[in-house]
Amino acid sequence: MANSGLTRRGLLRGVTAVSGAAFAAPVFAQRRLSASDKVNVAVIGAGGQGASNMGKLTGQNIVATADVDYDHVLAALKNKAGDIAPTKQALKDAYDKAERFSDYRRMLDSRKDIDAVLIATPDQHHAVAARMAMERGKHVFVQKPLTYTVEEGRKLLALADANPKLITQMGNQGHSGDDGRRVVELVRAGVIGKVHTVYIWTNRPVWPQGVNRPAATQAPASLDWDLWLGPSTCGWGYNADYAHFNWRGWTPFGCAALGDMGAHLIDFPFWALEPGLPTRIETRHTRWPGNDSYWTFKQPPKLEGFPLASITHYEFGHAKDGPLTFIWSDGDLLPAQPAGFPPGLNMNPEGGVLFVGSKGMLMHDTYGEKPVLIGAGLDEHAAKVPQSLPRIQGSIGGHEMNWIRAIRGEEKISNPFQYGARLNETMILGIVALKNETAIEWDGAAGKVTNAPAANAYLTRDYRKGWEL
Repeated sequence: MANSGLTRRGLLRGVTAVSGAAFAAPVFAQRRLSASDKVNVAVIGAGGQGASNMGKLTGQNIVATADVDYDHVLAALKNKAGDIAPTKQALKDAYDKAERFSDYRRMLDSRKDIDAVLIATPDQHHAVAARMAMERGKHVFVQKPLTYTVEEGRKLLALADANPKLITQMGNQGHSGDDGRRVVELVRAGVIGKVHTVYIWTNRPVWPQGVNRPAATQAPASLDWDLWLGPSTCGWGYNADYAHFNWRGWTPFGCAALGDMGAHLIDFPFWALEPGLPTRIETRHTRWPGNDSYWTFKQPPKLEGFPLASITHYEFGHAKDGPLTFIWSDGDLLPAQPAGFPPGLNMNPEGGVLFVGSKGMLMHDTYGEKPVLIGAGLDEHAAKVPQSLPRIQGSIGGHEMNWIRAIRGEEKISNPFQYGARLNETMILGIVALKNETAIEWDGAAGKVTNAPAANAYLTRDYRKGWEL
């Protein structure tokens, strides 16, 4: 790891500082698998993104599904005409054979034959479901963001470290992409010189955000709303602006655009530059929903929905090559073009990353794709840089099967929690700064905010009885 002021021992001390948690080996034994074996996979959150992930795993044994709304799962398998999409028929057949559960806690307690669990729920469930699976000796694939809070991320990392035979993967598929890996190689090789600033942007949110909380309505008969709420203590009634896709913009359930796209966009500069954890984070934003005036940015009494747009400055005071700044923009806000940016070159409005170095710049799209070098002679330099990172079979589309092959010992895992938890913590600290309304100074080794003690309350959360972490 880079000289970040954070060592493995220090990070685990930080886990204790945040949560006082310690972890032992799994209670249940793991099945030994060879390259010829099919992995017994279960999914928690089988519709939406879960269906997309599981569609890559139909060659395995899908033995169980857990979902709170099977009408929604079925809809995820259909095309616009209402028929089962030809590309989803194999998944439909596999789902039909799998045992169904509405409550994943019951599934994990009753199905002893599960080898691995894929988790694609709203953010508030990620850590609870992952912890339950890991403690039962299950390999886990967890969609991004890895966790809802900093404390949860550190607990899952400690659990992964204590159980090295568990194969863990965060679901940011760009990490397995060929283009993104080439970006990392070029930046590390010094093609654009010493990087001092990275601009990161996205068009998200593309869901309801920056609006007042709507009134509760009747939940669909197919949806178990109480189970959907899971660990959340908010006690809100159902509204279509929360479920199924729209939950990211509401503070009890999601982590806004940073949680959605940060794992894709912050990934490559975090990977290539190895800056360690940020030391100072400040988030500016549009008004909080619930404020009557557009001219005040004071927090409303309850943080119910996220602001429509935000800009987060991350300072990395312990980066191995000297101080480094990341500037994140969401809500369709493109960064200003730095000096030397070609006037005819456009930033992708959907999202991208721009590395600014002493010799030039490198820009790429959201998942590390379509990298472009900006500066005289850079392409020639890049052509001489050898491949140094392994390529994942299937590239971006092989992220799920990389997890399976790693479980069987065929391939190294692409994005284990040992990396993903640090990336996730960086993302979530932007949300902490947002909620706190002031810049925060972060002591990564101690796992605490040092300049604004009240902000430490945002590192953790309360859980409903029966859903504790």
